Amino acid sequence: MTPEGTATWGVAAQGTVHDLGPSGANLAASLHEAVVRGLFGTLSAADLACAPTHDEQDISYLPCLTQPGKIICIGVNYRTHQEESGKTGQTAPTVFTRFADTQMGHLEPAIKPASTGKYDYEGEMALVIGKEAWHVAPEDAFDHVAGYANYNDFSVRDWQKAASQWIPGKNFPASGGFGPYLVPAADVGDVRELTLETRVNGEVRQHASVADLYFDIPTLIAYVTGFTRLHPGDVIVTGTPGGVGLFWGEDGLLDAGDVVEVEVTGLGVLRNTVQDEAGDGAAPAEGAAALAHAG
Repeated sequence: MTPEGTATWGVAAQGTVHDLGPSGANLAASLHEAVVRGLFGTLSAADLACAPTHDEQDISYLPCLTQPGKIICIGVNYRTHQEESGKTGQTAPTVFTRFADTQMGHLEPAIKPASTGKYDYEGEMALVIGKEAWHVAPEDAFDHVAGYANYNDFSVRDWQKAASQWIPGKNFPASGGFGPYLVPAADVGDVRELTLETRVNGEVRQHASVADLYFDIPTLIAYVTGFTRLHPGDVIVTGTPGGVGLFWGEDGLLDAGDVVEVEVTGLGVLRNTVQDEAGDGAAPAEGAAALAHAG
């Protein structure tokens, strides 16, 4: 969101945000539209030069994509998390869905529901689909990825574990941190060389290489597109490593005031502070600007 309070999108480079949305160069109405139209990752220096700018410190953040058609999440997809949770020997990915209206942006509060005492973090890397994907072969999978971003799949463990289906524990308001940037796949390079780290109040809780994914990205895209057609702007959240709060030990779970950071190499740092649910049960409104990132 611009300093004046207008929802928009843009490209962040070296602390400056180039406004490419309706309040700026108007190249597309949203980052989602830029992905759908194939503009994302193809913008030139000339495109940025014609756009008004803001200091990045003066804007606020939306989730990278505010209304993806589908958010497909993958559970227990790092060996270390399989081992700590006792869910080893998988023969197919564990899949659940997250609703778009449960997401929040960088620096927005993560809302701990009044109905839980077991609020947890899950640092992850998300990918965004860049073109229609249906029955995609693993060797063609990366051709369908527009970009990558940090994700924090905050989880309400008692609701998650109340039954065999996880969806309730994964869909409370303001529990899906997504950002701060969506980085073009071409700028990321070999994702297997990236490192994911999650910190709580500065303490490292999760640290893993993306190469440690049990089902790698080509396998995930092939599997997911085997049962549902993906469209540009759809999101796959690829899984969390070992070290979640539930298995961390005493005081591993989250309380109001805890600051959780998710950092993946080259994707920036996603930071959210835990806040108790308001007395009326309503989460604070999401403020922010969806950002792509150059370089």
